Amino acid sequence: MTDQPDPDLIEEARRLFAGHIAFLKSAPDLKFLPDMAVNEVAFAGRSNVGKSSLLNALTNRNGLARTSNTPGRTQELNFFDVGDPLRFRLVDMPGYGYAKAPRDMVKKWRFLVNDYLRGRAALKRTLVLIDSRHGIKDVDNDMLDMLDAAAVSYRIVLTKTDKIKASELAAVTAATADAIRKRPAAHPDIIATSSEKGMGLPELRAAVLQSVTQG
Repeated sequence: MTDQPDPDLIEEARRLFAGHIAFLKSAPDLKFLPDMAVNEVAFAGRSNVGKSSLLNALTNRNGLARTSNTPGRTQELNFFDVGDPLRFRLVDMPGYGYAKAPRDMVKKWRFLVNDYLRGRAALKRTLVLIDSRHGIKDVDNDMLDMLDAAAVSYRIVLTKTDKIKASELAAVTAATADAIRKRPAAHPDIIATSSEKGMGLPELRAAVLQSVTQG
C-alpha cells in the first residue's frame, strides 16, 4: 500500500537526515511557536505508539526525541530544525489517548493541538502513527477527525511492524487503507515501519522531504 519513491528522492532524503538536525524549542502554548520560516511536518500518535523511537531512528540520533516508559510524557509541541542551511522542521506532537492523564491535561492537549493544526500555514503534512499490532482505534479516529476538520493533509505510518507476521501486516495495512479511504484529508498510501529493524525508514524520510517540497 506504499507508493515507491524515486531513488533520487530517497538518496536526497538520506543525505539530509544524515546531516544537521537539532532541537529548536518546546511550545507548551501557541505564543511560544517559532516563526514560520520553513515548512513543517508533524508526527502524531497514541502515547505508547513508539513515536519517539521512530523519530530517533528516522534521524539516526538516539536522543533526539525523548523516550519514556511512562506514556503521555510529552505534553508540548517540540520543534526540530533539519538541514544547514535550514530546509524544514519536524514537529513532535504530544501523545494522545493516555488513559491515566488528568482531565485538565487532556483538555489542554486538545486546545493546543487543535489550534496548532488549524492555524499553522507552514504545516504541510501530519504523519499519524498507528501501532500495527492494534490498527486504528477509536482514539485514533478522534485524531483523524480533528485533522479532517482542520483540512490538514495526513498520512498513516504503521509502527512496530517487526512485532507481527507478514500476513498480519498485510491484513492491518488493508484494513487501515479501507478505514481511511473516504477521509477527505488522508493520503491513500500507507508506510509500514520498524524502528528496531529500520524497515520503511528510507521511504518515510523520502515522504517527509516530498511533503515539504511540494507546492
